[in-house]
Amino acid sequence: MRLLVRERLFAVGDDYWIEDTDGRKLFLVDGKAMRVRDTFELKDPDGLVLAEFRQKLLSLRDTMIIQRNGEKLAEVRRKRLSLLRNHYRVTLVDGTELDVSGKILDREFAVDYDGELLAQISRRWLTVRDTYGIDIVREDADASLLIAVAVCVIVLADKEHDKALGDG
Repeated sequence: MRLLVRERLFAVGDDYWIEDTDGRKLFLVDGKAMRVRDTFELKDPDGLVLAEFRQKLLSLRDTMIIQRNGEKLAEVRRKRLSLLRNHYRVTLVDGTELDVSGKILDREFAVDYDGELLAQISRRWLTVRDTYGIDIVREDADASLLIAVAVCVIVLADKEHDKALGDG
């Protein structure tokens, strides 16, 4: 499943659609403004909330929590002891771990489980300016979880980059 995401998607307080390659609106990312921490909801076209993700307060490393139906589903954080700055770990509540690595700020990265590719995030196969794609490789993969992971990783990487530049 290939999805198209507009670059400005991650502005808190704005709402943006994620479309398929035919332009059909499949997911809405609803940024919640006026909150103490970054908060987003991923909704289907009918407005049903599929996942909520927000920055965790009071953690040593920047962390985002993904919830579904009010229950914690996963935590996303930069991987400790990694030589690569662009390496994140997603820990699901059942203990399963997903790895996210690549050039996050360039929107060129992958999500994998135990060495198996689940999703590829890339600008390479698109010609539309300020847009990148999420290619969910496995048909049985949880698309809303993988989209939430991509959003969280980008938000965390952008915040870390802004702090390094002195903007945040």
